[in-house]
Amino acid sequence: MKDYIEERAVEVAYYIIETKATVRQAAKKFGISKSTVHKDCTERLRQIDAGLAAQAREVLDVNKSERHIRGGVATREKYRHLHELQERHV
Repeated sequence: MKDYIEERAVEVAYYIIETKATVRQAAKKFGISKSTVHKDCTERLRQIDAGLAAQAREVLDVNKSERHIRGGVATREKYRHLHELQERHV
């Protein structure tokens, strides 16, 4: 594996662990795809540092278990905002 890929995988993992970031947030921060973040944290990182991979996996698992809640909150906020805009224009 190329050095820059290993370095990126470690950096992404530390970012996810320190900030409790989602895969999507990490992808945006590093300018890579969600698939790349996932592969870095689940496959590549295991070969580089198994302990770090396990820590990152814990955060990703928590985020995955909570994603339906975040989606519901985002939808509620979207419609609340639209409702407020409609009230202003009536």
